Amino acid sequence: MKAFAVLLCLASMTTALAQKPAKPAAAKPSFVLTVKTQPILNISLKADKAKMSEVAQELSKKLKTPVFLGPERQNELLTVEFSELTLEPALQLMSPTVYVDYEIDTGSSAPPKALGIYFYDANEGEPPLTAVVNGSSQSFLIEGNTEDGVEPATDEDKQKVEEPPLRVTYQNNNLTVKARKQPLPLVLLKIGEELGIPVDIQAQNITIVDTDISKLPVEDAVRQLSPNIRLFMRADLTRAEKRALRMILTEPAKTTQQNP
Repeated sequence: MKAFAVLLCLASMTTALAQKPAKPAAAKPSFVLTVKTQPILNISLKADKAKMSEVAQELSKKLKTPVFLGPERQNELLTVEFSELTLEPALQLMSPTVYVDYEIDTGSSAPPKALGIYFYDANEGEPPLTAVVNGSSQSFLIEGNTEDGVEPATDEDKQKVEEPPLRVTYQNNNLTVKARKQPLPLVLLKIGEELGIPVDIQAQNITIVDTDISKLPVEDAVRQLSPNIRLFMRADLTRAEKRALRMILTEPAKTTQQNP
């Protein structure tokens, strides 16, 4: 009788264990985002109806770059899959309208540094120019000719009048700079005037520029002028266009001398 009771008890326990509900399986993440920096920056994303706001937040965290969303993009669901794409192609697959603000250090071989990424609505327009690129100081160009009203005396003087020592033109997104023994700050201020952007001259030393740059993109032209320039650009990935936002002439980097 006692053996029967023990068997009955064991049977009850077995039934209770069998009826215990199983733990629910962990919810499958709606997206997996991977950002690698070697050998170059590349992004992989697999998203299945993922919230765009959550993807943008994770992208900002991994890139350490602010990411801004248009109002319609906040609640949008994203379904996309790509692997090991560089920054701009990856961003274009994530949004129909994309802007990226960059900082270019003309003295560095490193690629431009992304300062802000904008996933905007198609009809929203361009982000504010100072959304992430701003500054409190700006230098101004003051031009004049001390020989106004004086007729050139020699053929050489006439040639100098006909061919000014500094000419800057910007056409079809290309910059042309022709400078004969001109101070670098003056050249940059003239470029800023032509591009319609603020220029901040922080360097105290005056470098003399003698150059002839013809029809180059702004970033390529500026690299030829000095290694101490920080150029801020905006890339409109939808229209494949770039525009300059701001330029700073900094002091040369100080080199530390080692004791012999």
